[in-house]
Order: sequence, then structure tokens, then C-alpha cells
Amino acid sequence: MIEMLSSSLPQLMFLALAIFLLSGFPVAFALAATGLMFGFIGIEMGLLPVSLFQALPLRVFGIIQNDTLLAIPFFTLMGLVLERSGMAEDLLDTVGQVFGPIRGGLALAVILVGALLAATTGVVAASVISMGLISLPIMLRYGYSRAIASGAITASGTLAQAVPPSLVLIVMADQLGRSVGDLYRGAFLPAFMLIGMYVLFIIGLAMFKPKMVPALPPEARQYREPDGSSGMRSLGVFSIFVTVLTVAFGYFYADIASAISGVERTPPTDETVVVSLTVGTLIAFFGAALNKLFRLGLLSRITERVTFVLIPPLTLIFLVLGTIFLGVATPTEGGAMGAVGALLMALMRRRLDMPLLKHALQSTARLSTFVLFILIGSTLFSFTFIAVDGQLWVEHLFDKLPGGQIGFLLFVNLMVFVLGFFLDFFEIAFILVPLLAPVAEKLDINLIWFGVMLAMNLQTSFLTPPFGFALFYLRSVAPAKPFLDRVTGRETEGVKTMDIYRGSIPFVLIQLFMLTLLLVFPEIVTFSLDKPVEFDPDSMQLEIPGSFGGGWNDGGGNGGGVGNGGW
Repeated sequence: MIEMLSSSLPQLMFLALAIFLLSGFPVAFALAATGLMFGFIGIEMGLLPVSLFQALPLRVFGIIQNDTLLAIPFFTLMGLVLERSGMAEDLLDTVGQVFGPIRGGLALAVILVGALLAATTGVVAASVISMGLISLPIMLRYGYSRAIASGAITASGTLAQAVPPSLVLIVMADQLGRSVGDLYRGAFLPAFMLIGMYVLFIIGLAMFKPKMVPALPPEARQYREPDGSSGMRSLGVFSIFVTVLTVAFGYFYADIASAISGVERTPPTDETVVVSLTVGTLIAFFGAALNKLFRLGLLSRITERVTFVLIPPLTLIFLVLGTIFLGVATPTEGGAMGAVGALLMALMRRRLDMPLLKHALQSTARLSTFVLFILIGSTLFSFTFIAVDGQLWVEHLFDKLPGGQIGFLLFVNLMVFVLGFFLDFFEIAFILVPLLAPVAEKLDINLIWFGVMLAMNLQTSFLTPPFGFALFYLRSVAPAKPFLDRVTGRETEGVKTMDIYRGSIPFVLIQLFMLTLLLVFPEIVTFSLDKPVEFDPDSMQLEIPGSFGGGWNDGGGNGGGVGNGGW
């Protein structure tokens, strides 16, 4: 009986945890209660040593002393300050004015601003709710398809899962035992490829279904020059000028980096891109500032507006990523710099007041405490789970899967996709990832590739009807019944739940295509990572310094003493 119970303890632990979670018990306490309960049962039955929990306080203090996790409150504070200081409204208004005159322009603005919000807030709920409150009424006002408007908002909001610097990637790196900087490097190209696919989809709709994504009418365009022109020509010329300088800097960056460091080096592609973009945004900002300061009149109103609204948050993001990619700062230090930069930006725009600061600090403390408690609970659970050889049970479970690496990845992605309907990312990261990572490593799967794929998978799960979290977030702020538009004064039809579901489907298909690309071509993630140093023990040679005198071998096989007179 005891032997049978001993071999079944891992399965019973998972069953008990599932019962706790389905009963609505808080996840952190469900994990801790399951771990403690089965630990004490094992001790009482003589299956586990009495000293099992003696090392537990050290494990908990180890979590609290983890410097990497400090990045979570810093990046959260950065995003909340930028969001609450009106950045989302300003960005959407400005980018909407730039792209509004073309068909699909508002949807493009939503996707690009959503990507920028994702990079700053790092939280899906904040991104979707902000974009839903700000952009949905405008898109409905000017005749956008309700499904496409809803799909663009929810899809751009879920980018918070995968666009660096993302909270998801920080937690994933910690649980996989890998560098946060490497996760950022690995996710950089896939995230921007996904944004590009969204943009191409909207452009395709504008070409083949123009009535679904109409252009802004002339009366809705706010920024005009004194002569009545739009000022777009000035924006185009200025953009080309800055782009040429950015590309030129990127071309010569390897020489510049080698000259500064004094060592010949070839920087990784992502480092070159991020540093070049940082320099380009700084050139644009200071150029526009000088034009305004000295009243040169070289730039139009829309050009100045775009520069002063879009460039500061972009510069902040690129500076944070650039310092991490260059190795100048750790992710924690980069997050601290980002939080200070966000506070300074809000102060310079005269939007930093006590209510904003109080709300941002309270929300940051709430989210950080939530993450920390789940991590402590998962540590208690895994402590007992490993003691009862649960990791061996998990390994044997996946050993039976056909297909090797591909079979394992397909099964894990399907499992995580389904769990993403019911569990938040943090629960999945702290419960499942520590159990799956050792199995993936034994199958010779690159853990950076594995982590980026899981982040992209959860992003897809959060968008898939009928259970996707992002769809519920939009439903909570989208008007379900007809409402009176405050600008036009006309009654506008509300957004049905089926509209939200239908709008998400094409974006889910795009994300599934991106996931397939990642599965088939892991180089999309791994190409920018540092190559592991290969070590051949057979090539080792022992060289004795010359200060010891003559060598042991004179080339003819005759050994000599060390020094002039031997030992």
C-alpha cells in the first residue's frame, strides 16, 4: 500500500492542485498548500526525511534576493507612468493623423501604437483596455468594420507577451535559468516579424476590402499649415533624412564599436539595429528641438508633433534595450533607468502629479506582490514534488511521446495553448515551465528558442475565442448597446461579442503561422545569440612559463631539468 502510494504521489499532487484551482482558491496559496500538505503526508508515512523542510527558509529568501526579479517592478512602473501620463492618447492621436488619410490608416495606427504600448507596459490587460477606451470609439465613428476594429485592438494588445522589454520574457528567463538579455535578443526578430504580418494584413484589407477600413475624412484631419497644406511632405523629407543617417551609422557601427573598445569586434545584428535606432531617434528629437528653439521654420506642424510625441518613448525603449544588449546594464538596471526616464518624461510634460504617482506605485506593488507570492507558492510545490521524484515522472511521461523533439514541442505547445484559456501567464510560468525545461534540455532543445515559442504560444492563446483573456478585456470596455457619439452626436451601434470573436480569427491565424515558422526555422530566434564555445579536451597543451628556465623537451625527446639546475 505504502509502495503504491509512494509511486503515485506526483500524480496525486497534480490532482490535488487541479481541485484547488478549480474550486477558485488563490493560485499562490493553492500551490503552497499542496506542497506543504503532501510534504507532511510523506514525512508521516516515512517516505520523506523529517529534515525535508529545513532548507525551505533559505529557498524563500533566495527568491526575495533574486536581482533579476527586481526588473518586474521597474518595468511595471515605467509602463504605468507612461500610460497614466496620457502617452497612449497622444500617440494614437498623432499616429492616426499621419496614417489617417490612407485606407486602413487608423488600424495601422492602432497596431503600431499597440506595439509601442506593449513594449512599455508589458501587460496585456493594460494595453487592450487602453486601446479599447481610446481607439474603438474613433474607429466606429468613421465607419470601420466592428470585427476588424476589435481584432486590431486585441491583437496589438497581446503583443505585450513577446515584444521586448516584456515582463513575460523576464519571468520566462528566470524560470528557464537563462539570461534575460538572451531572451530579449531571441524575441526581437520574431516580435517585429509578427507586427509586420499584422501590417501586411491591414494593407491587404485596404486593397481588397476598402469599405471595411475607410480613410479619415478631410474634416477629421487636425494639423494643417497656414497655407492649408497637410505638411506631410515635410514629414516625409525629414523621415528620409533621419533614416539615411540611421542606416549610415548602422553601416559603420562595427568600426565605431571597435574604435571605442580598442578591440576588433563584429556586433550582433540586433545590437546594431537597436543602437542605430537609438541614435536615429536622438538625431530626430534634437533636430526638431533646434528647429523649434531657433524658430527656423524648417518643419511642418505635423512633423514637430510626430517628433515630440513619438520619439521620447521610442528613445526610452531603445536606450533600455540598447544598454542591455551592449552589456552596459543588467535588465534590472535597464528597468530602473526606464522607470526614471518615464518619470522624467511625465514631469517634462507637466503630467506628473501625486494621484498619478500614487496609483502607479500602488499598482506596481500589487503586481509585484502577486508575482512574488505565486513564485513562493510554486517553490513550495516544486520542493515537495522533486522530493517525491516528480521530475522523473514528468520525464517518463514525455519519453513515451512519438516524434522526439518535434513531438515534444507539438504536445507542449498544444497543452500550454489550452491552459492559456484558463490560467494567467504567471501561473503557467511558475508551475509548468520548471517541469518542462529539464525535459527540453535533455532533448537538446535550445531553451531560448523554447521560451520565445512559449511566449508566442500564450499570446495566441490569449487571443483565441471563446476563452481568450484579451477578448474579455475588450468586452469589458467596448459598448455592447447603441450609444451616442460625443463628437458627431449620432447614435452608433455597439459592438457584439460575436464581432470581437470574428475579428480575432484572422490575427490568430497569423500568429499560428508565426508559431509554425518558429518551429520549422529555430534560426529566427537563435541566429543573434552568442555561439557556445566548443571545447576539445584532446587539444589541450600545457605550457610552462619561460621564467622556469629550459624546457622539458628539446625537440629530440631529451628532457631537461626545470631551471638551470633542475629541481
